[in-house]
Amino acid sequence: MASLVEPIRRHESRRRQELRELRAENEQLKKLLAEAELDKAMLKYVAEKKW
Repeated sequence: MASLVEPIRRHESRRRQELRELRAENEQLKKLLAEAELDKAMLKYVAEKKW
């Protein structure tokens, strides 16, 4: 029985690491999107000559 437990633990450990990496990548992508949206809003503001 113990021989089955270790591969499962390794698999779970890899899955947790993958999840952490995906969450970090997701945060980076959210920041990039927010910056792009801000840039777009600024360009629209300037194009409409509201300054």
